[in-house]
Amino acid sequence: MTTTTKGLSTRCIHAGDALDPRGAIHTPLYSHSTFAFPSTQGVLDVVEGRASGSLYTRYGLNPTIRSVEEKLASIEGGESAWVFSSGMAAESATFLSFCKAGDHIICIGDVYGGTFELLGENLPSLGISTTFLLGSELGGLADAIKDNTRLIFFETPTNPNMEVFDIEAIAKLAHARGALVVVDNTFATPVNQSPLALGADLVLHSTTKYLGGHSDLTGGVVIGASKLLLPIWTWRKNLGQMMAPEVAHLLARSLRTLVVRVKAHNESAGLLARRLAEHPRVERVSYPGLPSHPQHDLAKRQMRGFGGMLSFLVRGDATATAAVVDRLELFSIAPSLGGVESLVTQPVTTTHHGLTPEERSRRGISAGMVRLSVGLEDVEDLWADLAHALEG
Repeated sequence: MTTTTKGLSTRCIHAGDALDPRGAIHTPLYSHSTFAFPSTQGVLDVVEGRASGSLYTRYGLNPTIRSVEEKLASIEGGESAWVFSSGMAAESATFLSFCKAGDHIICIGDVYGGTFELLGENLPSLGISTTFLLGSELGGLADAIKDNTRLIFFETPTNPNMEVFDIEAIAKLAHARGALVVVDNTFATPVNQSPLALGADLVLHSTTKYLGGHSDLTGGVVIGASKLLLPIWTWRKNLGQMMAPEVAHLLARSLRTLVVRVKAHNESAGLLARRLAEHPRVERVSYPGLPSHPQHDLAKRQMRGFGGMLSFLVRGDATATAAVVDRLELFSIAPSLGGVESLVTQPVTTTHHGLTPEERSRRGISAGMVRLSVGLEDVEDLWADLAHALEG
């Protein structure tokens, strides 16, 4: 279905869907691993690229997978999309597609702990180095770019400090020096932010989070220009990183409600952030929608909404912070984010536990930090839960 000129909600529902011969209103689940052809010529036409068609699921040539990829590309404003078995699979295939031994990556700001480990430990064993710049060190980006810098990677907003980076400015600098810009848009979602329209070359998501939205699937996606995605397809195929058709079918289901879900996440998180900022037991709240946020003006220019994620610092030590978290009832203690249910975690115990204490300190990730993924429960119930936990 042609939806390129339609609104975002319409694209979330209809993009990628083709008329099913049996009348299904959405692309059905094809759980098949392989597909048959009426002739040898038919096989060759697909294998050699003269015709589109289904062939083999590990290659991504499966109608359920291709349908959700077309939907994701439309939603994010890209030409093409490849889905993966996880967000980390999407990241690793992207880095390996554009970097070889002797090449260099720049990573700006906080990133997911697994990403930090991939860039800081795994890729160096292949001869690929990474320079990590804190958000406060962004002024040194131009000097950090080398002749062998291939990619500049960052999240915005970041996990867990909720820093916001100027995608357009970074892209202009990177392109002038011959580097590609890869943005992890997981926290913002395509509802709140459009990195490709701001100059990014590729956009990544952990579809496990808001795009999936129900804490019942694991996946990833990379989106961008078709020519940039071509080498990534080969890495995905040969590393066996394909998303299962069953997961792709669940993801397509979730995307149909993405806009209404994210708007509700935005509203509730904003209200809770404002109330937490006024609570005497809270030292600081990090949320791009607050005027007190260091990049609030940038967030207003770059984002259409401020997301469902926030972090705050409890006044007290690690024991006091853990006690607050343990008293919560509606917020489940769990890693991950973006589901309909509210989740809470201390980054030092989960997402960034693998970092050294020195690196966590350098990044301002303390034992007093609490990260919330604000769900779709009644917001007054969520506030009552937080207030009770803080007051003890």
